Amino acid sequence: MESSGNQGRGGTLGVDTRPITNKTLVYSSIVCFLAWVFSVYDYTLFGTLLPPIAEDLGWSTSYATFIVTLINVGIFFVALSVGPLLDRFGRKPSLVITTVGAALSSGLTALAPGAFAAAYMTVVRTFSGLGYAEQAVNATYLNEMYGNRRNRGFIYSLVQGGWPIGVLLGAALTAVLFSSGLIGWRGMFIVATFPAIVISILALKLRESPKWQAMRAARTLETQGRREEAVEFAREYDIDLSHSEESTFKQLFEPDIRRHTIFISLAMFMNWIGIQVFAVLGTTIITEGKGVAFTNAVLVLIVSNAASYIGYLCHGFVGDRIGRRLTIAGGWLISGVAYTLMLFGPDSQAFVFTMYTVGLFFIIGPYAALLFFMGESFPTRVRGTGASLVNAMGPLGAIAGSGLLSLFTGAGLGVVTAAFLSGGLATIASGFLMFGTRDVKDPHQAEVVSQDSTAARVR
Repeated sequence: MESSGNQGRGGTLGVDTRPITNKTLVYSSIVCFLAWVFSVYDYTLFGTLLPPIAEDLGWSTSYATFIVTLINVGIFFVALSVGPLLDRFGRKPSLVITTVGAALSSGLTALAPGAFAAAYMTVVRTFSGLGYAEQAVNATYLNEMYGNRRNRGFIYSLVQGGWPIGVLLGAALTAVLFSSGLIGWRGMFIVATFPAIVISILALKLRESPKWQAMRAARTLETQGRREEAVEFAREYDIDLSHSEESTFKQLFEPDIRRHTIFISLAMFMNWIGIQVFAVLGTTIITEGKGVAFTNAVLVLIVSNAASYIGYLCHGFVGDRIGRRLTIAGGWLISGVAYTLMLFGPDSQAFVFTMYTVGLFFIIGPYAALLFFMGESFPTRVRGTGASLVNAMGPLGAIAGSGLLSLFTGAGLGVVTAAFLSGGLATIASGFLMFGTRDVKDPHQAEVVSQDSTAARVR
């Protein structure tokens, strides 16, 4: 609870000291949810439509895969760049920029020329990294807006649930508009452009995070040479200013949070190897490894994605009660075991369907807890950069997942063994790696330096 003196001084330093009402939170949550749904729609649509795109542009399957790999590398760097933007220029402008980025990604993809399409697509689709990074913006912004409210993790899971909804929206529109011949693949990307533009306009009406405004005010005092006053002011808002003179990326690897940064980044990287193998390439594993008919494999993916939305809600709810770190680690360990049982268990469709659904429920569902945990486990001064760095590990994990699966199958191993050595072990490892992160259950714990050590640093 902020003191009245703090509120008065905060107001003179550009901090909006009005109480954050439920109406404000509802509006913020809805805008963030919609921004995430259509960012996911754009982000996943390229993969969904890759076969007809490749055919239209004259790409072979191997060449199309190569282009996707280059795009994922670009997405990594673009997603990484959003972190400093969040911490230096604000949460609200970052949300607008990432949503506009998703709109640009869709619109420019639709305009791909035939002459130099490969180079054009490689550059343009990197903008989808802004859409992918939108979830890191949500995690940072809503973490500060929700504060210490009860059930904040569950409320956030409703927003993060935009991922399966965005995926299913893309699949549904593809079936209705593209597969029926109403519009071509270019038209599908044009359809994605306009909602993102509308959401960007709605985002302009969002309230900026008072926590970030206080951080900006403290930095202003520091630049004026008023370090002691800056520390005292920041402390009133529960903000740690240690290492604040350094770049945000360097701060992430200072001794106070280095271990946490490394373990949570590795956990995200390893988990995305599992996601790439079992979720993105799931139809290949199911059909070639377990002998399930392709039509049934597609049905498995549709039903499982619907189940993953319930997984978001469940893990968001559980995370509020037992802690997000334990929730994430436990979910990923269960997922790794379920996928292992699916691979080496009976080939019956019922068993494969059940184990695959359980695996997807527990590998995707914990992301509702993970994204919120990313926001609450880094201090305010690097919250955006920390969340963006961890989030950017996803595309790298996807590249590694495809590479490892190809490496093992190319070495003569069967699909089942290759999937276990790449995705199965990586998923289990991601769960264990989460135990190396900080056990943060309250947003105030993210400010890692105590008041006494901060005051000593000033003196």
